[in-house]
Parts: sequence; C-alpha cells; structure tokens
Amino acid sequence: MRFNPAMKRYNWHVGWLSLLYAAFLLAAVYGFRHHLFSGPGAYVAAVLPALPIIGIFGAMGRYLVEEQDEYLRMRMIRQILWATGLTLTTTTLWGFLEDAGLPHVRMFYVAVAWFAGLCIGGCIVNVRDL
Repeated sequence: MRFNPAMKRYNWHVGWLSLLYAAFLLAAVYGFRHHLFSGPGAYVAAVLPALPIIGIFGAMGRYLVEEQDEYLRMRMIRQILWATGLTLTTTTLWGFLEDAGLPHVRMFYVAVAWFAGLCIGGCIVNVRDL
C-alpha cells in the first residue's frame, strides 16, 4: 500500500515524536531514580516526556486537516472517536471506583488508555469496512 503525502508526514512526525518520547522518558526515569533533579529542574524533567505525546495529538489533528481523501479522513475520525469513547468510559468508571476507596491510578495512564483505544478503534474500523 502506498501512502499519500499527508500519511507520510503523519508517520514521519509520529515516528520522531515517539523516539523523542522514549529518550525523554528514559532520561527522566534515570534522573529521578538517581536523584539528579531538584527544584525547577525536576518540574522540567517531569514534563518533558509529556511534550512529545502532546505533539502526537497535534500530528493527528494536522493529518485530519491535510488529508485530501475523505474516506481515509473519516476512517481516522472514527478511530479517534472509538479511542475517545473507550477512554472516557474507562476513566469515568475508574473515577467512581477510586471514590469507593480503590487504589489510585496515575493520570498519565489516561494517554496510554487512549492509545490502546486507538488501536482497538482501528481494529473495529477495519472489521466494519470489510
């Protein structure tokens, strides 16, 4: 399958942002485990891994704007809607479970859940389009 220019740019951006995320995350985990950060530097180190993830969200939005093929754009929109719906459902349920005294889940797992939902949504979209 050949990728059109919008998909090529999207894949390029997501690839580089994913590598940047891995590098920032490894550096932050290492630094915090070895107590290398303090004061404002600790805040910067803690936030750096989130920036590439935010960039990936932006790359998705940019892809939707640049994609000329209405069918491909709609497939991505449906996939994003599945991911968002599954994530909102999961986080709502978990919020009620936390209010009942069950263990807390760290907030960065919301993005992990959303990306898992994106994968599930992609599978659902592919099966429905058969």
